[in-house]
Amino acid sequence: MASKPHPPLMKKHSQTDLISRLKSRKILGVGGEDDDGEVHRSKISQMLGNEMKFAVREPIGLRMWILISAVGFTVMAVMALVFPNQLYEVVFEEELSTTSISVRLYGGALLSLALILWNGLYTVEKTVIQWTLLSEACYFAVQFLVTSITLMEVGILPNAAILLLVSRVLFVVVTMAYYYHLGRKTKKI
Repeated sequence: MASKPHPPLMKKHSQTDLISRLKSRKILGVGGEDDDGEVHRSKISQMLGNEMKFAVREPIGLRMWILISAVGFTVMAVMALVFPNQLYEVVFEEELSTTSISVRLYGGALLSLALILWNGLYTVEKTVIQWTLLSEACYFAVQFLVTSITLMEVGILPNAAILLLVSRVLFVVVTMAYYYHLGRKTKKI
């Protein structure tokens, strides 16, 4: 008995058949807009969520501010670590009477904050940028308080210290303005 050869099977290429693809996507529940107006490309992205919703419209100049802050913190940290006596003399206009370890510890803390700022410069997540700005604002506020108390204890008010205090207030205002603007909800039209 000789078996007859079967005719070749015709495979349906659903990738090229547009109507079949649309029906499949509709059954899976992907491709259409959800309640938030997002269009999911696959069921997996629909279930896991889309990372783009964490991206945020940034205020103008935010990245430049974080870059300037990161560079400033890095430079001050290196100065405090390498030249602690000279840094103290510039601010308080007197020689450091004790060991320079406290200024070097200050430099280490600044270097840690600089690393946070460098990380905040390259991230797209809103919460990371907000925490970066908040840590920077807290540092400026604490430095303002500590410098003010130290100047009151010493009883002198050098021009460099006044400039430092005024700049810290300005930096807190700018940083908190970016923080506030980043935390606002955008209105959907």
